[in-house]
Amino acid sequence: MSDRKAQLEAFDRLLTIMDELRDQCPWDKKQTMESLRHLTIEEVYELGDAILDNNLDEVKKELGDVLLHIVFYSKIGSETKDFDIAEVCNSICDKLVDRHPHIYGDVEVKDEEDVKRNWEQLKLKEGKESVLEGVPKSLPAMVKANRIQDKVAGVGFDWEKPEQVFEKVEEEIAELKAEITAGNTDRIDSEFGDVLFSMVNYARFLKVNPENALERTNKKFIKRFQYLEGKSKELQKPLKDMTLSEMDVFWEEAKKL
Repeated sequence: MSDRKAQLEAFDRLLTIMDELRDQCPWDKKQTMESLRHLTIEEVYELGDAILDNNLDEVKKELGDVLLHIVFYSKIGSETKDFDIAEVCNSICDKLVDRHPHIYGDVEVKDEEDVKRNWEQLKLKEGKESVLEGVPKSLPAMVKANRIQDKVAGVGFDWEKPEQVFEKVEEEIAELKAEITAGNTDRIDSEFGDVLFSMVNYARFLKVNPENALERTNKKFIKRFQYLEGKSKELQKPLKDMTLSEMDVFWEEAKKL
């Protein structure tokens, strides 16, 4: 691993390359914050995939891509004289110092829950009218639900025990079943949302990240189904011509693998 001097030199190299690309490369010269936005989102998702796959070499590469975007936005900001990379770094440094009075001040905390509660209270003191202001509107619904619940818990709006949350899950499932039985289409949609929201809340009490858990299941399903497709090709028998019993044999094989 490199020392601090080497790390600073590497960061300086990146800044220099960014200056050169912005000045000389036709593609880089044309980019704006708006044109980079969707690319940045893609890079963050690619980083998320690498983390879930525990592919540390890919994590390193994807972190580089995300860092490039941060430097790129900062370069554009410096051109419009709104901010530069130094101000970006100092902004987060100031925030970290202000939000960690138990490290840089005289506040005492017992555990991470105390830290989270202090964090939300400090944000309100900074002028935010709601603890939910910091939840991006464009977040995927499951991630947003998790962030909403995490933030309100930080100011004490929370269940006391996991059992209470599971009872709420069961209650919401019962309400969903009732609407399904009644054939009330509009209410089914609403109650289904309530079930998902309560499940996300229960995941938080189990210390499970629901987005990561669901994505791991997605990846697991894809691998098993692609194994099934491979067997279908080996047998030269299309999946649509296979019975569920036949497919289930290979599905069980895939599970064992």
